[in-house]
Amino acid sequence: MNTKKIILLSGLMVLFLSLSSFKSGLDLNETFCKVETQDGLVVYAVYDGKTDTDYNFIVTDRKGKKQALSFQNAADSVLTAFDLNAETFVGTMFKITFNQGGDETKTISKLEKVQVH
Repeated sequence: MNTKKIILLSGLMVLFLSLSSFKSGLDLNETFCKVETQDGLVVYAVYDGKTDTDYNFIVTDRKGKKQALSFQNAADSVLTAFDLNAETFVGTMFKITFNQGGDETKTISKLEKVQVH
């Protein structure tokens, strides 16, 4: 009877030690750093003009359905490169990199003009 208990305990100990030796190959600090340095979300859209509060773009999905997309803020570097307050870029296709704040505020962090063939 004691032999069975010793064998059972030994087996459980070996099982516990072998399972506890597995290590996740993921370093949490490295993961958080990658998230912090991520550029943001990217979308391709046509500039539709500015209202009092928003920079408006039109996105066309794969089925051809058009949808309005509005951004409340733009980085200073974006506004320096592209005068979105003027009508100059209305109808121009852009690659937009943006971040969305917790209060649903979208900020354009990077804007690149796209050449349409």
